[in-house]
Order: sequence, then C-alpha cells, then structure tokens
Amino acid sequence: MAADTKKKIFDFSLLRRVFSFVSPYRKKFYWSLVSAIALAILTPVRPFLIQFTVKNLSPGTTTIFGTLKEMIIWMTVIQIGILLIETAIRFYFTYVTSWLGQSVVKDLRIKVYKKIIGLNLTQFDKTPIGTLTTRTINDIEAINDIFSDGLIPIIADLLSIISVVGVMLYVDWKLTLICLAPFPILLVATYVFKESVNKSFIRVRNAVASLNAFVQEHITGMQIVQSFAAEDREFDKFKKINKEHRNANINAIFAYSVFFPLVEIVLAVSTALLVWWVAKETLHLSATESRDLTGKITSFYLYLNLLFRPLRVIADKFNILQMGMIASERVFKVLDNNDVTPVSENAELIRSSEKVKGSLEFDKVWFAYNEPNYVLKNISFTVNAGDTVAIVGHTGSGKTTIISLLNRLYHIQKGAIKIDNININDYELDVLRKNIGVVLQDVFLFSGTVIDNITLRNTDIPREKVIEAAKLIDMHEFIMELPGGYDYNVMERGATLSLGQRQLLSFIRALLYDPSILILDEATSSVDTESELLIQHAIDTLIKGRTSIVIAHRLSTIRKANKIIVLDKGEIKEMGTHDELLEKGGFYAKLHEMQFVKHTIKS
Repeated sequence: MAADTKKKIFDFSLLRRVFSFVSPYRKKFYWSLVSAIALAILTPVRPFLIQFTVKNLSPGTTTIFGTLKEMIIWMTVIQIGILLIETAIRFYFTYVTSWLGQSVVKDLRIKVYKKIIGLNLTQFDKTPIGTLTTRTINDIEAINDIFSDGLIPIIADLLSIISVVGVMLYVDWKLTLICLAPFPILLVATYVFKESVNKSFIRVRNAVASLNAFVQEHITGMQIVQSFAAEDREFDKFKKINKEHRNANINAIFAYSVFFPLVEIVLAVSTALLVWWVAKETLHLSATESRDLTGKITSFYLYLNLLFRPLRVIADKFNILQMGMIASERVFKVLDNNDVTPVSENAELIRSSEKVKGSLEFDKVWFAYNEPNYVLKNISFTVNAGDTVAIVGHTGSGKTTIISLLNRLYHIQKGAIKIDNININDYELDVLRKNIGVVLQDVFLFSGTVIDNITLRNTDIPREKVIEAAKLIDMHEFIMELPGGYDYNVMERGATLSLGQRQLLSFIRALLYDPSILILDEATSSVDTESELLIQHAIDTLIKGRTSIVIAHRLSTIRKANKIIVLDKGEIKEMGTHDELLEKGGFYAKLHEMQFVKHTIKS
C-alpha cells in the first residue's frame, strides 16, 4: 500500500488533474504566482538596505539620498513602505491561495457527491459508508491543502530561497559559501524528515478512514450493540483503531520534534561561522573596511534568518502536498468508478410529465449479486396494467431482489424486464423511477420536518396537496396532533415516531408522487394490529387504479391479488390466484397452512 502510494506521489498527470479544477479560477491562480514572485523579489531588499545604511553610518558621508540625516530618514520611509507593501502582498497571497483551495474543494465535493448518488447499490453493499464519508469530506479537504499549504506556497518559498541566496552570492560569494557549509546536513535531515512524516501521515489517513467507518456503522447499529450487551467488545475494537491513529500521529510528532530543533542548530552553526569569519577578517581591516564589514555581517545575519525561515517549513509543506496527492488519488478513484447505471443508446424520449400505463413483464431474468451465485433464476411473469400481483416466499427467496431490479438499482445478467413493452434499460432513469413508487418495510426518514420527509424537500409540491394526500389515508388528524403539525421535526431516521407511523408517512409520500406502478415491500410485517388496519386502508387507497407489486409474509393481506407468485430459492414454484393455489395443495397451500396453524396457536 505504502509503496504503491509512494510511486504515485509525483504523478504529474494526477497533479494536472487536480489543477484542472482551477480552470474557472485561472486568473486568481496567475495572480497567486505573480504574488509569489513579488514576495521573492522583496524578501532580500530590506536586509540589503540595512547593509547600505550601516555601511554609510559615518559623519560627513554623502549618499544619493543626501546627508547622513537625510539618508536615515529616507531609509526609514523606504523600509516602512516596503514592509507595508510586502505585508499587503503576503496577505493577498495567503487569501487567494486559500480561496483557490476552497473553491476547488467546493466544486470537487459537488462532483464527488453527484458521482456517489449515481453509483449502483452494489458499491454501497461492499463499501463502508464511513469510507465514502471520508472520501467526500476529509480527503477532499486535504486537496485544499495543495493550494493553501502545498504546491503554490512551496513555489513561493523556493523563489524566496533562490532570491536570498542570489543576493548573498552577489554581496559576498565566499562568505555565502562559508555560511552555507552546514547546508548539506539540513538537506539530508529534510529528506529523512519528509519520508518519516509521509509514512506517518499515510497511517493517519488510513486510521481516520477506519475510525469514520467504525463510528458510522456502530452509531447506526447502536440498538443491536446495546441489545446484545456488546458494548465492551465493540469498545475494545474502537480503542484498538484509535490507538493506531494515536501512534501514527505520535510518530509524526516525534519527527517534528527532532527536525525543527535540528534546523535551529544548523542556523546557529551558520551564524557561528559568520561570526568566526568576520572576527578573523576584522583583524586585518581598516576603519572604513570595518564599517563595510559591519553592514555585511548585519545583512548576512538577516539573510540567514530569511533563508532558514522557509527551510523550516518547506519539508512540512512538501508532506502536505504529498498527502493532498494521496487524498486526490483516492477521490479520483471514486470519480473514475464506472459502476453506474448506464444510459441506453436507444433511450426512449419519454417526457418527465408523461406517465406509463404500468404493464410489466419479466422475461427469463437471471440475477446474481456475485456471479455465479444466482439469487434469481429464469424468472418470467407478466402483470397487466392496473392489476395487483403478490410475491410470497421464505426469507431469502428473492422477493426484494425483484423490486430492486425493476427500479434498475442493480443490473440483470440475463433476460429482460419490460414496462409497457419497452425494456426498462431504454427508459431515461429519472422517468422510470418517477413512475415507480416504493414503500419499504424499513422506512427511512431524514432529519427534518414531517412535510420535508413527505415531499423529500421538493418545494414544487404545495402544502395543500400534502394535506389532501394525508386525509386520503386518514393521517391528517394524527399529524396535526404532533407539536407543530406538518412542521414537527421527526429527528434522524424518524426516531420519535413509531414504526407504523413512519410506515404511514411513506404511504403519503407514495400517494403524493402518484406513481403508475406501486411496490409494497413487507408493509405490514412489523406493526401492531391497529396500525395494520390503518395501513391496510392506506394500501387499498394506494393500489386503486395502479399496477401493484405486493410482497408480504402475512398471506391474509394478499388474498385479493389478481396473481400470486410463489418464490423459493430464486425460482418460481407456483403462480395463480389465492383460491387456485389453495386448490393445488402445493407450496403456497403449505405456507398458508403453516401461518394458519401458527395464528391459531397464538390465539
């Protein structure tokens, strides 16, 4: 993993791809480079002016600025002016690079999230939610650092270093070489520091992804954890992952703790060499030459500080750049994921406002989540528009898979599924799904108000229409009894509502969108008798005039279906009406008898 990542750190094609997101903001990018060049030019100017001032600090000296007093006044004004200009440019440089990074992050995060919501469900089946959360938030935020603390600041620092060294060589090349004698030690230390911190940062990133995935999963499944008294076991797992995160950070901290003092030591040695050389030279110089040397030593001391200031952080910035590149590689893997629902070249141009009639046909459909383990085998049946078909069978027989295929949440391997004699692959995806309403057994409600969950935050749906739909299935009075009525906050996942109430809200949602085809997946399997009666009334209201597919464990809820399909281990065992299947005395009759006996025993 680390070796593979290391190979790609300097992948310039990857860097170009990151910077392709700068295109809409190229003017800001160019100005950031201009600012970097301006800072590099200005950096050695003030020490050079100080050297000039010290060199001419002698009574009676006349310079281009006039007398000594006039020179000091002019130098003070110029120094203040340069300081203000440099401060303004540095402020702009810091602001514009951060602005660039945040703009790229905004665009990239939108693109990644759009990609994620378009991925097939197979990706979510095999990828932890916390990992995708890390890609969308943490990794993209690290890409921001490429701009604010990475490549552009590194360029600015390198330009400043080149500028300072160039002026030092111009002033006195021998003294420059003496002062920079310890420089190779710093280069080696910088390389070791960079490699050490880079490995630690990779471990930190991996640990963050693991922490996000673990916490997301366990908070979602906290009811199971507590119900089975597994808190201690899961807490021990969390501590293990958290310990790895801590250790990775401590390794990075150790490297920082060694490197920064080492930079200070190298700077101290360079300063000591400067003092030694000046002390040696002063013994052989006249008073005038001593003043020249005094100005030189003053400026060189400032040059060394200006030189080592960026050197202290450039290795750290290079690591930030590396981590941004690693993060960008992970983000681009999400963007390059081609496991999306394809658009057929023969896509029917059905307008979004146009409704389908609702006839269905499954023609020799085979499907496997992981080939060759087929969960549906040679499934064939038809449903006339407006009819109700019920699908029954033991858990794991493939009932829910059938409705997932109808919505094109997964791709079938063999066969075809048709609506109104048109292959579902030839429908525009949004048109297909707008014509299919789904009410699942486990109703998911978002954090927000009742009306937000019913309309899915579609502002085009007026409140009056929502109220009308609620009244049709006798839910209006219940909603009005809630604090705030339709503006009541149901909390995350609808935690403040009962299962039956959440189920009924999903019925209002389905009724509001007025689909041509309705899918009811175990809609009454986990509710009490009173809620079941309300839900049954809602079902009767919903299926009226619609093609309906009903999946139910309770056979009493599907007696009125025009057709009942009996599944077992992914195959159709029987098909017919309730009475016809009972007369056959086959698989369905046994299921019915088992439920009847079970109900009698409970009674």
